[in-house]
Amino acid sequence: MNKIPAIHTLFSPAWRDYELIDSGEGYKLERFGKFTFVRPEAQAVWRRSLPPTRWNNADFIFQVTREENGGHWVYKTKMPDRWPIEYKSLKCWVQPTASRHVGLFPEQATHWDWIHEIITLANRPLRVLNLFGYTGMATLAAADAGAQVTHVDASKKAIIYAKENQILSEMLDKPIRWIVDDALKFTQREARRENYYDGIILDPPKFGRGPKGEVWEFFDLIPDLLSACRQVLSPQPLFIVMTAYAVKSSALTLYGAIKDMMNDRKGNIQVGELVSKDSSQGKYISHALYARWSSLSTDTNRELS
Repeated sequence: MNKIPAIHTLFSPAWRDYELIDSGEGYKLERFGKFTFVRPEAQAVWRRSLPPTRWNNADFIFQVTREENGGHWVYKTKMPDRWPIEYKSLKCWVQPTASRHVGLFPEQATHWDWIHEIITLANRPLRVLNLFGYTGMATLAAADAGAQVTHVDASKKAIIYAKENQILSEMLDKPIRWIVDDALKFTQREARRENYYDGIILDPPKFGRGPKGEVWEFFDLIPDLLSACRQVLSPQPLFIVMTAYAVKSSALTLYGAIKDMMNDRKGNIQVGELVSKDSSQGKYISHALYARWSSLSTDTNRELS
């Protein structure tokens, strides 16, 4: 009888430039560098710990309305358009957008650490494919550890932003190939070209559009994407890491998908949730589901008790 896989919860305790300060009543209070933000957070159903004055004095407050983007920013402080923050050897620009995002997902840092460690442990030339690469932080982590990385995103704007993070991180000498393309179509072409990869990073959105208007729907197309990824795996693959945001699913769904994809390869699968810890109350907010497959074991899994 098959054993039910454990569900792990991972977080990133090594942050210095980011902090989830408080949360509750549908919002979260965060710090990015020296500036503080209030953003909506539906999962924060508990009471806040800090007094209203602390929340009201945040530098950025996202006010929810019926506007197209769901609201707008209220600036309490004269702010730069963007500013840099650091995570270990990686640097990233923070820039608030109309859609309440800031150009960074801090909970992903646990993946950056894992990717860096497993590539370092492998101690061999590696090629990594990062699909839906967005900010480029996972790409930079892989390249910093010594891998050659192909970074794919359908948004030219996102590619420019990721390149700016590469410059900021002083990693212009790293072997990174930046591609504006539809993730599925690109991977299928790579299979026909017989271009193979030792590691694959996947962060597919719930919904999106490619550069030529291609429609991406997570549940409709993820089987095709994983099939294409399987075809571009090298004979000795090192890792697969997949993250899923805002999908009505379970980590067990990702487990089944990755297990099916890697059914004839020896390795370990870990699944669960990426979370942030509220420093005022010690509560946790879950951000995304994840699955990791690797042919090596690592110690970079910061799991909650």
